[in-house]
Amino acid sequence: MRIDILTLFPEMFTGFLEGSLLGEARRSRLIDVCLTNIRDFAEGVHRQVDDRPYGGGPGMLLMPGPVVSCVEAVQQQADVPGHLVMLTPGGRRLDQAGVEELARKPRIVLVCGRYEGFDDRVRETLQPDEISIGDYVLSGGEVAAMVIVDAVARLLPGVLGDEESARQDSFSGADRLVEGPQYTRPREFRGLRVPDVLLSGDHGRIATWRHEQAVDATRRRVPANLSLNFSRNPSPERS
Repeated sequence: MRIDILTLFPEMFTGFLEGSLLGEARRSRLIDVCLTNIRDFAEGVHRQVDDRPYGGGPGMLLMPGPVVSCVEAVQQQADVPGHLVMLTPGGRRLDQAGVEELARKPRIVLVCGRYEGFDDRVRETLQPDEISIGDYVLSGGEVAAMVIVDAVARLLPGVLGDEESARQDSFSGADRLVEGPQYTRPREFRGLRVPDVLLSGDHGRIATWRHEQAVDATRRRVPANLSLNFSRNPSPERS
């Protein structure tokens, strides 16, 4: 998969793209992440990318010219145009199903906003998929782009090593349950013991217990109006 990130601050991604699983995935050519500076497509001596909003108001807006020109140039860099995503608070809320949808695309182009956002003619011209990672305000779309890159990358074959790990994550699978509690050594820590069922070796009982714990965790943490399937019977885990 190829992911293009269009930003005014490409230097923000240096450490993020080099470290941990994502860095290894890039070195193994499982994912290709390309950075493009929107300012390179601005005109004039000062490479201006923002200006005051018509009608007054605080802050500055990204001008349509540099953003649209940048997107059009990047889309021409590969045979297949990328699925264009504009990161904006007014977009659809990203969830695991949305991440899985993006992970099935051969190429994604992420456009990071800054300042008070985009001149609306960017949206009208490009008709992007508008995505928000939550109902809060960030200084720019770069952090949101990192969230999407990380979430998508771990679903790609070979990135995690054990693909079963991604399938068992919170909000994954058909039932979209939050993952329940997990334990490792030691068996007892400050008087708190690992549940006996996990030491039983009975994979059927363990699977049932984990499903029940996931249902309980989901009911406590997920809004009540979210439709989830709590009745799915778990399959016994493989040994």
